[in-house]
Amino acid sequence: MSEFNNRIAAQRHLLQLVNGKGWESEELFGLSRKAIERWTVANRIDPRSHIVELVEAASSKLFFLANKSQEQVSEEYKATASEIALIAKAIESEIRRCS
Repeated sequence: MSEFNNRIAAQRHLLQLVNGKGWESEELFGLSRKAIERWTVANRIDPRSHIVELVEAASSKLFFLANKSQEQVSEEYKATASEIALIAKAIESEIRRCS
């Protein structure tokens, strides 16, 4: 259960980081491909921008963790969780740079 809680906490943290900027039209409501696409369109963000690349990378890593949450915590799971933390720091830096 703690892996699930950690994954949800990581997702919540990423959304708080992204939405801390105060976007023009709409916050990012989730990390699905459709939610990210909606957010970029609503806020007129270039889908090839660094912030979008980071958010998509985080989404992909969290999806991996979601699929592994039923398995014993592996080294790959731990490494992916660490990568998500690094991506979160990069998103935080990017948001500060863009603000």
